[in-house]
Amino acid sequence: MSGAAEYGGPGARAASAPRATVSVVTAFLDGERFLEAAIESVLAQTYRGWEMLLVDDGSRDGSSAIARRYAERYPAQIRYLEHAAHANRGKSLSRNLGLDAAAGRYVAFLDADDEFRPDKLEAQVGLLEREVDAVMLYGTTDYWYSWEPHRRPGGVDRPGKLGVEPDRVHAPPELLTLYLRDPGTVPCLCGLLVRAQVARDVGGFDAAIRDLYEDQVFIAKMVLAGPVYVDSGSRERYRQHDGSSSALAIASGDYHPTRPHPSRRVYLEWLEAHLAVRNLLRGALRRALRDALMPYRHPLLAAVAARLHGLSAAAQRLLGPPRLSSSSK
Repeated sequence: MSGAAEYGGPGARAASAPRATVSVVTAFLDGERFLEAAIESVLAQTYRGWEMLLVDDGSRDGSSAIARRYAERYPAQIRYLEHAAHANRGKSLSRNLGLDAAAGRYVAFLDADDEFRPDKLEAQVGLLEREVDAVMLYGTTDYWYSWEPHRRPGGVDRPGKLGVEPDRVHAPPELLTLYLRDPGTVPCLCGLLVRAQVARDVGGFDAAIRDLYEDQVFIAKMVLAGPVYVDSGSRERYRQHDGSSSALAIASGDYHPTRPHPSRRVYLEWLEAHLAVRNLLRGALRRALRDALMPYRHPLLAAVAARLHGLSAAAQRLLGPPRLSSSSK
C-alpha cells in the first residue's frame, strides 16, 4: 500500500515477543490530551494476544514522547512507528503504515481520543473465530459524552444506530446500500475488527483521501469484500469533544455527515468510480448512490424532492395512521 514503506522508531518489536492475534492500530497527530487513556484501555483488555502500533503522524506536542515511553516500557506488545523525517502524511497513510506492519490475523483501529471497553478484543475475536466467512464485524459503539459532564450539559451517552438486524451476518452490498440511504448507520472506525489479509487485499485506506471520509472509504471497501457480522454489543467509547477532527470540520463548515458538503461529494464520487470499475453499480445500490449524489448534481430537483417528502410526512402526521375497515379486521 502506498506510503507504508517509511517507518521506524525506538519501540521496535522484540524478537522474542509472541505473535499477536490482534493488532491495534492507533494513528495520532498531536493527541497528548487523550493518548495515554487510549493506550491504557488496550493494556486493560481481558484478551492478552494483542500488539499495539502507535503511528505518529508528525506530532509536535507531547504525544510523541508519550508513545515512545509506552513502546519502551512494553517492547513485546507496543511499537512506535513514524513516517520518514517525522512527516505529517494524513490519516490514511498513517493507518496504512500500521496495517502493513501488523503481525496479527485481525486488526482493530483506535483513535487517540477513544477507548476500548475491557472485553472488546476478547468478545470480538471470539465472534470472528466463530463466523469464519465474515471479513469483519462491528457493533453499536457508545457515543461518549459523560467523560466531561460539566462541559456538556444535556449530552447523554447513547449507542450508535445499526439499522439492520444484529447478531448475524449481512452479505454485500446490503450494508453499503444502507449507509448511503441513512449515513447515521455508518459504524465508528473504532468499532471494527477486520481480517488483516482482507484489509490488505482491498488496498487499505485510500492515499488520495487523507482525512475526512477516509474511514468511510475503507469501510465501503470492506463491506463489499464479503459478509460482515453486525454485533448487538457496544464495546468501545467514541469520545465526543470539541477538539476532535470531525467536530472541528463541522464547526468550520468543511464537513457534515448528511448535508451537501464538498468532502462528502468527493467520497461519493470516489465510491461511484470504485463501483463502476467492479461492475457493482446496479440495483438498489445504484439507486441509493444516485439519490445521495442528487443534491450535488441536481440541487434544484433535490430541493423539490425534499420539500415534497416533508409535505407528505406532515400530511401523514395530521391524518394519523390508516384506519382498518371492518372487513379487514
